[in-house]
Amino acid sequence: MGPGLYSEIGKKARDLLYRDYQTDQKFVLTTCTPTGVTVTTTGAKIGDLFVADLSTQLRKKNITTDIKVDINSNLFATMTVDEPAPGAKAILSYAIPDQRSPKAELQFLHEYVGVTTSVGLTANPMVNFSTTVGTGEFAFGTDVSFDSATGAFTKCNVGLSFSQADIIASLNLNNKGDTLIASYFHTVNPLKNTAVGAELSHTFSKSDDTLTLGMMQAFDPLTTFKAKINNYGKASALIQHGWRPKSLMTISVEADAGAIEKTTKVGLAMVLRP
Repeated sequence: MGPGLYSEIGKKARDLLYRDYQTDQKFVLTTCTPTGVTVTTTGAKIGDLFVADLSTQLRKKNITTDIKVDINSNLFATMTVDEPAPGAKAILSYAIPDQRSPKAELQFLHEYVGVTTSVGLTANPMVNFSTTVGTGEFAFGTDVSFDSATGAFTKCNVGLSFSQADIIASLNLNNKGDTLIASYFHTVNPLKNTAVGAELSHTFSKSDDTLTLGMMQAFDPLTTFKAKINNYGKASALIQHGWRPKSLMTISVEADAGAIEKTTKVGLAMVLRP
């Protein structure tokens, strides 16, 4: 129960408020071969645009290899090595035809520290370093990216998190100090998977504030309802049902209270896994 990685600061609230909400149509089908290879086909209709990809995953001992090809013939390959040393994970990724995409990443988790560092495998690489220190109850972290081609920092974020048995609060300062985000997640009833969350975002350069409130409730072990609304009157709701383990159907609705008849959108996602 250490502090985890920097990406986990505020993750519970983000998942409650944003995960699984969509206004498009998406279909995911996953199959497994007798040799242990997992093949996943994904198709999505985003407005008038149709996108699709085919991915393959192969696991052998502590090495996982993922290869994905999309509808535009772009190829993405990732190799992950779990526990090459205690608490460590190594990741090597590459995309074709993007010549600046090769990247090596190393993650390390300890009782009191979590570190992620990545470097592009190019002549003038992009370097990212994030670290989190603390315990399972309190964590403080930084996330920095440096572009050696331009000699400039492209990202500089800091965050802190406080966790108890049923409450998680976090504070992030992103976009080089321009955006302050405070989030809150509260598990109301663990038996019914009932939770509430909130996120307040302030952009200093625009003097803009966005407050988003959300909730989640499980009707039964297979069916979950989520809803959220922000201070601009944009509201969303979804219901997700799993008719078998890992196979889900999600129906989402989004509407703007200021123009419901013009802005109402409906999304559908179906995930089939063995």
